[in-house]
Amino acid sequence: MEYNVNKYIEMLTLENQKQNLISRKNTAYEINKHIEDSLKIKDILDLTGEKLVDIGSGAGFPGMIIAMACPQAGITLVESDRKKSQFLEDVSRELALTNVEVICARVEELGQDNRYRGSFSLCSSRAVASMNVLLEYGLPLLCPGGRMLLWKGRNYQQEIDQAQTALAILGGLLEDVYCYTLMEERDRAIVIVRKEKPTPEKYPRRIGIPAKRPL
Repeated sequence: MEYNVNKYIEMLTLENQKQNLISRKNTAYEINKHIEDSLKIKDILDLTGEKLVDIGSGAGFPGMIIAMACPQAGITLVESDRKKSQFLEDVSRELALTNVEVICARVEELGQDNRYRGSFSLCSSRAVASMNVLLEYGLPLLCPGGRMLLWKGRNYQQEIDQAQTALAILGGLLEDVYCYTLMEERDRAIVIVRKEKPTPEKYPRRIGIPAKRPL
């Protein structure tokens, strides 16, 4: 893991000079904190044997980091930006990660694709969209009893409150909130939502609609 992380940081730093994967103001210390943040999930769950889809993987937080740390989990990284998805492909190949699949597509398309709909036990997302939008992206991809793992900041309770309609419509149930501190920033959280009921077939709606008209 340590060698992989060092190589990943090297590749990320080089690629970030070509495209904005992360803020160019980020120091090595801050990058390591992004990695630490991604690995918080290991404090909550044993991911051995899980099939996880990561929405909006970007630079690889948390999905690529989870893949490096949990080789016994199958990780699918979904990133619609072609340059970013190519970076993820390059990292996977360079680090010889056999448990990673990178998909360059919009998540709304995957949710209506029978190859992916209902086929994952876990769905993660970090710093991509508000919770009510993410529920529409992720719950259709989960099997019954599957869980969404949503990395959130200090306003997590407000997002939970705003997501009540989406939870009811899409078949989700708030299961737990894991709170922790990172870089002296209190009130960080991983919000865990369990898929309790089947998601109606009309969701996710077509590309762009979940974000424009959240449930």
